[in-house]
Amino acid sequence: MWLPLTLLTATAAPILANPLTSPLNKRAAIDDCLKSAGVPADAQGSSDWRADVNPFNQRLPYTPVAIAVPTTIEHIQGAVSCAAKLGIKVTPKSGGHSYASFGLGGENGHLVVELDRMSKVTLDSTTNIADVQAGARLGHVATELYKQGQRAFSHGTCPGYVFEGNRVGVGGHSLHGGFGFSSHTYGLAADWIAAATVVLANSTVVTASPTENPDLFWALRGAGSNFGIVASFKFNTFAAPSQVTAFQINLPWNSASSIASGWGKLQDWLAAGNMPKEMNMRVFGSPSQTQLQGLYHGSSSALRTAVQPLLSTLGASLSNAQQYDWMGAFTYYTYGGTVDVTHPYNTVETFYSKSLVTTALPSAALNSVANYWINTAKRVSRDWFIIIDMHGGPKSAITSSTTNSANYTSSYAYRAPEYLFLYELYDRVIFGSYPSNGFSFLDGWVKSFTDNMKQEQWGMYINYADPTMKRAEAVGNYYRSSLSRLQKVKAQYDPNEVFYYPQSVEPAK
Repeated sequence: MWLPLTLLTATAAPILANPLTSPLNKRAAIDDCLKSAGVPADAQGSSDWRADVNPFNQRLPYTPVAIAVPTTIEHIQGAVSCAAKLGIKVTPKSGGHSYASFGLGGENGHLVVELDRMSKVTLDSTTNIADVQAGARLGHVATELYKQGQRAFSHGTCPGYVFEGNRVGVGGHSLHGGFGFSSHTYGLAADWIAAATVVLANSTVVTASPTENPDLFWALRGAGSNFGIVASFKFNTFAAPSQVTAFQINLPWNSASSIASGWGKLQDWLAAGNMPKEMNMRVFGSPSQTQLQGLYHGSSSALRTAVQPLLSTLGASLSNAQQYDWMGAFTYYTYGGTVDVTHPYNTVETFYSKSLVTTALPSAALNSVANYWINTAKRVSRDWFIIIDMHGGPKSAITSSTTNSANYTSSYAYRAPEYLFLYELYDRVIFGSYPSNGFSFLDGWVKSFTDNMKQEQWGMYINYADPTMKRAEAVGNYYRSSLSRLQKVKAQYDPNEVFYYPQSVEPAK
């Protein structure tokens, strides 16, 4: 019998009443409850346990009190009910790719609900709406949609920065935005969510859509880890392009002055609406190179025509342009590796990362960032990179109000066209531990932006979570103008913070 909502709301404490104090007692109690409820779970110390608890970011390992491994929505309900009764915090884990190990709770002692055994993808050939279980990984989703009907929806790069993004789970990715090499053309992954089936803190199941629980639907699409466990999505889809072209442009950014000048020209070009809607692009900077990399939704000949004005503006050259079909582009980004990945997840790194979302940089910020790039970053010997995605502008589908307006009633905070850039700053070590004195490198680089900008000119992106921020600072930076409403939705659906993690939204008082 599911726990009634009145019992869940009887206390305002972040952890429910009468928690078991001993970790061993909690473990025994949750194991017994899960077994009684018929919820599959990893045995402590088993190969499945070791695989499921192994964090993508090896710098941040955490130990759950238990790992539930549902294969049905009833299993998810049972897991949530058990944890709520015992005062144990609940964390859903879709792909396990959180930079802050939030899929493991971001701290010890959570009940982790490992969703990756729920990965079915079914396309309705009449409506072209896809039913996607929340444990599916992006590469698997893309493969199945193409196989079943040559359809797609916009989502993150497969594979992305570590050439393993096909293993990213659809759950956390789409619920917090979901940017990628289709976003300028088709928007965020969150924009393609038509509905979600959600297990709430009282273990009941609801549908969130524009017409059912619309406040929850709004909140899920941008801050979805805070309100329940999404068991499955319905995604709208588009016809997969028959031709796309991957390209690189070498940038002559070899000095602070050339970076500041070139970046200034690039942001003016983007803000003026000169970037074609079909073009998706980012700056990629590392110790050895600085390039524009992109995916053009069209033929290689069309790309060459479209990109020529930018090349002239930047004094740059097109170094590569390769045309593919839709799935061929996915294989390109995996360097020929496996795209269709389900369970288990087996890619790990050791790193520290930060994010930003900004408007056009004022001259003081351009100069500060460029000087830091040349005089500090270039002297760091670790394997770092910076990605500067072309996020906004007048023709971006993320910010355009001319596309289906329902897509833009979401809690994702950066819809104004002025939010031109989305940044990922990433510093990793290939062997050994991340150095204790390494954090100041990216912290300083971010400060070179923010110290020279107004607060309303920048924010941060939770899919590149930075766990060094305190809770209030983090949610303020991630959610900006959406935060107050998110806190009210949190108070309605999870007032006792069953779905708590160190940077979760706090319910309104």
